[in-house]
Amino acid sequence: MEVKTRSEGPSDQDLADRASIGDREAFSMLVERHYMFIHRVAWKWCRDRSAAEDIAQNVCLRLGVAIRNWRNESAFKTWLYRITINAAHDHARFVAREMRKAQAMAVHAAALGEEIETYRPSHSDYVWDAVRTLPDKQRDAMLLVYGEELNHADAAAVMGCAESTVSYHLHAARKQLKSLLGKSGAEQ
Repeated sequence: MEVKTRSEGPSDQDLADRASIGDREAFSMLVERHYMFIHRVAWKWCRDRSAAEDIAQNVCLRLGVAIRNWRNESAFKTWLYRITINAAHDHARFVAREMRKAQAMAVHAAALGEEIETYRPSHSDYVWDAVRTLPDKQRDAMLLVYGEELNHADAAAVMGCAESTVSYHLHAARKQLKSLLGKSGAEQ
């Protein structure tokens, strides 16, 4: 992944190196510099402002612990993508658990003759809603290549796999999306 140098201050790599040994100012600069990036990736993942803020805050908290294990083996931004995507996965699993609980409660309430409101996720972007239903690796590849506009090599670095594997996941995702979107379009 290409490292962009900044004329104002130290590079991300330098800040990460300093933060990994306990430099709080360096850590603060990294968070300030990349918070909007983290939020943007989170928002593209979930398409929900509140959830994106939760994910971004969670990433910042995780970063405080994870930076101690920084080894400078890849670009800082590549490493940050992975942390952000992992946090988005965790958030999606949490939401799914909460939805299952709400549905179970609704079934129970209906059996007792009561009404209960259930959580309904935002449907602001039909295609990205479909992408979020894909298996994790396919979803990650779609987000990184089409949402973040990374090339296959950079997406592979973030995902920790070969370029050809990214291509495979994208091919499988496109086939599955064609089927999913075709079915939904026929129903409308």
